[in-house]
Amino acid sequence: MFKQLATTVALAASLGLGAISAAHAADITLRATANSNENDEDYDGLVVFKNYVESASNGAIEVELFIGTQLCSNGAECLQGVADGSIDVYISTSGGAAGLFPYVQVLDLPYLMADDRIAEHVLSGDFTRTVRDMALEDSGDAIRLMTIGNTGGWRNFANTERRVAEPGDLEGLKIRTVVADLPQELVKALGAAPTPIPWPELFTSFQTGVVEGSKNGITDIMGMKFPDAGLQYLTLDGHAYMGALWWMSNESFKGLSEDHRRVIVDGFYALQQATFASPKRKSIQAYQDFVAGGGDLYVPTPAQKAAFKEAAAPVYDWFKENVTRGEQVFDALTGAVATAESEINAARDADVK
Repeated sequence: MFKQLATTVALAASLGLGAISAAHAADITLRATANSNENDEDYDGLVVFKNYVESASNGAIEVELFIGTQLCSNGAECLQGVADGSIDVYISTSGGAAGLFPYVQVLDLPYLMADDRIAEHVLSGDFTRTVRDMALEDSGDAIRLMTIGNTGGWRNFANTERRVAEPGDLEGLKIRTVVADLPQELVKALGAAPTPIPWPELFTSFQTGVVEGSKNGITDIMGMKFPDAGLQYLTLDGHAYMGALWWMSNESFKGLSEDHRRVIVDGFYALQQATFASPKRKSIQAYQDFVAGGGDLYVPTPAQKAAFKEAAAPVYDWFKENVTRGEQVFDALTGAVATAESEINAARDADVK
């Protein structure tokens, strides 16, 4: 009997189920939602979060996942749910949260973070805590930023017309953007024509020439089959790390015991690491499929990358002057990037000796 029990517990642990959680009903239930699907990095992160929290709390906390639009359908509606406590956990893009916290668009500023290692260092440190404090202040202590992960890798320029090796190659191209000022300012700074198009209409817009390009991650490009609509040129300029902001009802968080708050914090750390890793793996096959389908994949030289950054520089001043608390958050991000670059480069130097 004892051997059978031990085998059952070991099996449950190996499956990540949390053996004790199955033994009794949870004391606390958290409702977590993502307006995405089960193929998305957001879902990967939530599965890791759910498993960790339920296991580490010995079943005292249950996490219910709502994937899609069951609880809310857009950033404004979902964040209102977080504020009033009907939703405990929600993930947004920077654009999805910009209506309430416009300064989170700092994550969309181009060419500030050079690579995954820099971005992950920055988003795991005090920069995220700074934005957390700003959001708590601006929401009346209702909405708490728990962590910033990734949703889709890096944004790159892609188009239907020609290889883009330097900023001048974008001249005159109609580039799809969302209906927001920042991405439109970036496209204009690079000499192209920003054209707001709803996401569901983008495939047809490529086919008909309403737009000739976009700025997306490779998994989105391949997931939506945009090459079939003529999107055959992709430039890995990596102008923006696709940050995902994970929010929690501050009332729900503060209502937990200190031990359970630690579990939640560690759960979000595990979630963050999962979303950092997921796009790296998924992008491998996506890039291979893009090239296998006849796509032109171009990697800019360091000099060309510097030229893109120089051409986009006016967007930094626009952001600081036109976005509420823009200068404060810009200084916080660029300061964190400088620190990350110094520490990581020192580590690299030590490791290559």
